[in-house]
Amino acid sequence: MGTILVIDDEKGILGVIREALTRSGHDVETALDGIEGIQKFDDGSYDMVITDLRMPGLDGKGVVDHIRASDNSAVPVIGISGTPWQIQNSGFDEVFAKPFSLQDLVESVNKLTQFPLKTPMSA
Repeated sequence: MGTILVIDDEKGILGVIREALTRSGHDVETALDGIEGIQKFDDGSYDMVITDLRMPGLDGKGVVDHIRASDNSAVPVIGISGTPWQIQNSGFDEVFAKPFSLQDLVESVNKLTQFPLKTPMSA
């Protein structure tokens, strides 16, 4: 399956998303802020990035702008936010409003990365 980078300043959310994606067969790396996230993105090879919008320092909009300006600009990016209306039409391939269904997130990851769903997830 794919390698996914998840960026969020809330450790609990990182853990839940990592667990859901790992159970679906993906390799998952995490970052606790946008700066760490773009450093990992630049140094690694990812099939997708999932990023929160509101984070201290570099926010999710800065992350997606960095990715879109990079040599790997085609990597799909999902934005997650408690205020999703602020990131519509902002370079994200898809936007999820918190709270969101883990099943829907995994299905979206698999659709955008063109990987089949390994096992059904329970929300």
